[in-house]
Amino acid sequence: MPWSKNDYPDSMKNLPGHLRNKAIDIANALVEDNKDEARAIAIGIAQARKYYEDDNHERPEYHVIADGEDWVLKRKDGKRAIRREDTKEDLIDEAKEYVKDHDGILFVHNKDGEVSQRLYD
Repeated sequence: MPWSKNDYPDSMKNLPGHLRNKAIDIANALVEDNKDEARAIAIGIAQARKYYEDDNHERPEYHVIADGEDWVLKRKDGKRAIRREDTKEDLIDEAKEYVKDHDGILFVHNKDGEVSQRLYD
């Protein structure tokens, strides 16, 4: 059974989006080569993790900052807001999900611009 971004094994549900997509690609290729599904899933996850660990990529940084009366989520050095909410609390809930899906680091700032929290290190 080929898996997709919307239909994948339960064991992949807590993986960050980019890692899960790589694991799905690897597992699908293994199943296509007549590998047992359970083994294909385990190998796919392990190889996807190894792929990203060996990649030496820097994790993207995202910042929750005040913008007038609103709060915005921006990527480090980004010019445009990714998300915008009326309250900091509402934005943080959305930002956590977004940053986890993008395997990033989240910095939450106070109204005066100082960093008050750093999440997902």
